[in-house]
Amino acid sequence: MNICVLGAGAWGTALAVACSQRHAIRLWARDPAHARALEGSRTNARYLTGIELPEGIRIESDIRVCLAQADLVVIAAPTSALREILRNLALAAPSLPVIWACKGFERESACLPHEIVAAEMVADTPCAVLSGPSFALEVARGQPTALVLASRDADFARRMALALHQATLRFYYSEDVVGVEIAAAIKNVMAIATGICDGMGLGMNARAALITRGLAEIARLGTRLGGRPETFMGLAGAGDLILTCTGDLSRNRNVGLRLARGESLEQILGKLGHVAEGVHSAREVQRIAVRQGVEMPITQAVCEVLFEGKTAALALRELLARDPKLES
Repeated sequence: MNICVLGAGAWGTALAVACSQRHAIRLWARDPAHARALEGSRTNARYLTGIELPEGIRIESDIRVCLAQADLVVIAAPTSALREILRNLALAAPSLPVIWACKGFERESACLPHEIVAAEMVADTPCAVLSGPSFALEVARGQPTALVLASRDADFARRMALALHQATLRFYYSEDVVGVEIAAAIKNVMAIATGICDGMGLGMNARAALITRGLAEIARLGTRLGGRPETFMGLAGAGDLILTCTGDLSRNRNVGLRLARGESLEQILGKLGHVAEGVHSAREVQRIAVRQGVEMPITQAVCEVLFEGKTAALALRELLARDPKLES
């Protein structure tokens, strides 16, 4: 296939590199200067250092040129940029199948990615969300990774999974778009909590308990919103949660680690250089949980640390002081 990857950050570059083994790839960078740097050095020094771009990847800064002759569009950009990209896509190539790899909620609207797609794309456009436990650097290095493609069109998800599947990049498919996106959004909040836990030196027992109860929160809200229980036990749920909460490459876990060291949120975000979706998602998840009447104490504690000035130590003490209850 001819695949157009929109977004030349770490994840877009990694997907372009991985998919170039079987497909012709055009990689679009919004910033022309970034595109020139990618083309000149054949590396993405800004976002994915140490990875050489195969010669088969063409770099473009003109989205119309990038979309020319494409069979599939893969959007690998922050959720905050998804609506603008979709509007450009609707003007240039409205009938192209779309896969998005965005996680979290849109600012202001609090929409999930599939809701943005439904609002901006032609109704019958074949589309799917891509998620699962996947650090960009490991995908680009060709280290084994398993992902899930979810679409309300089960046949499209199956066909794309087969087309993109390769030796070190395994694809599963699902029809549970809502469950996959909810899991992808909330796991970043839990990664901040786990980073705080690790940064305070509380040990492996505490980390395991936090991840497990975090998964319970994800499943409670996710099923209330229409997700399937089995999704939260799969790659998009437990798999991505474990990776994001424990891996040293996790930006959201890094936010938590630094909060535990006493750094302010402003300092952390200023130095990070990448988007940490969990910071924005925490507030939105808490609002949705309140509206739905779903108890999410870990999410609440993260919000109190991020936005209300509560210390990590106090938030932890209050979590531990909660009354015993039936595990469910």
